[in-house]
Amino acid sequence: MAVAVGRIGHEDRLSVVDHLQELRGRLIVSLAALAVAFGLCMWQNHALLRVINRPLSSQTQKEVRAGRGPLGATYTVQQSARTVATQLQTVIGALQRPSSGVSRATRASLAAVNPQLQRAIARLSKAPDGNKPVTLGIGEPFATTIGVALIFALILALPVILYQLYGFLLPAFSPQQQRITSALMLSIPFLFVAGVAFGYFVVLPAAVRFLQNFNSGEFNVLVQANQYYHFAAVTLLAMGLVFQIPVGILAATRTGIVTPAQLRQNRRYALLACGLVAALLPGDAITLVLETVPLYLLFEASLLLAALLERRERRRPRADHGES
Repeated sequence: MAVAVGRIGHEDRLSVVDHLQELRGRLIVSLAALAVAFGLCMWQNHALLRVINRPLSSQTQKEVRAGRGPLGATYTVQQSARTVATQLQTVIGALQRPSSGVSRATRASLAAVNPQLQRAIARLSKAPDGNKPVTLGIGEPFATTIGVALIFALILALPVILYQLYGFLLPAFSPQQQRITSALMLSIPFLFVAGVAFGYFVVLPAAVRFLQNFNSGEFNVLVQANQYYHFAAVTLLAMGLVFQIPVGILAATRTGIVTPAQLRQNRRYALLACGLVAALLPGDAITLVLETVPLYLLFEASLLLAALLERRERRRPRADHGES
C-alpha cells in the first residue's frame, strides 16, 4: 500500500516495508529542509559569520584595548605613535605662528607637513583590529565557511527534523495521546528558537569572556576560526536541545511514565540537574546563576502545565458520567 507522510492512524496496521516507505518520505522532507537551510546560509554567509563573530569581537576588542597579546601590543604602539603625532602637530602649530621667530620658508615647509600629520593621526585613531578569528591554512577560509554554513543549516533545519521524528513516532500513541502530543509538537520549533537565542545572547558571550580571560596573561591569545565556530555551533545546538525539556516532561507525564506529583516530590533533583547542566557550560558564578534559573523555570512551567492537563483529564470522566 502507498503510505502518505502524516496520514497514518493509530489503528493502521503497516508492514515493515510500509514503515520504511514512511521513514523514507520523512527523511526526504528533512533533507530538503536541510538543503534549503544550507543554501540560505551559503547565500548569506557573510552576514552569518558577522553574527557569529559578534560575541568574540566584543571580547577581543576589550583584550586589544587593554594591551594584551600581540594584537594588544600592536595597538599600544599605535596609540603611542598617535600621541607622538598629536604632540608634534601641536609643536608645528606653535612654530607656524609669525611670532615664533621661525623664517617664512621654514613655516611654509611646516605647513606642508601638517596635512600629512593629520592623515596619520586619523589612521592611528581607528578602532583596533584583530576582532576576527584567524585561519592558518590556504584553504581554511573556504572550508570553514562551508562547515559553518552546514552546521548552522542543521541548527535552522533541526525544528523540522525533530517535527518529522516526532511525526514518525506519533501513530504509536492512542488518539487521546495524539491530541496532546500534537500540541507538544507545535511547541518544538518555538522552544528550539528560544534555546538558541538564549545560548547566543547569554551563554556564548559568557563562555567567550571566561575562556579568553582564563590565564590570558600567560598566553598570546589568537582564536582559530574553525575551533571557535565549532564551539559556537555546539553551544547553540545544545541550548536549543536543552530547551526541549518541557516537551520531554509533558510527553513523559501524558504517557504515564511519571506523574506530576512524582516530579513535584523530586523537585530538588531537577534543580540539581539544571545546576549541573549550567556548570558544564563555561562561565563564572554569575553566569552559572543566569543559566540555571531559566532552565529551572522551564521545568516548573512544564510541571505546572502537566498538573493542569492531569486535572482536566480527571474532570472529563466526571462530566461524561454526569451527562449520561
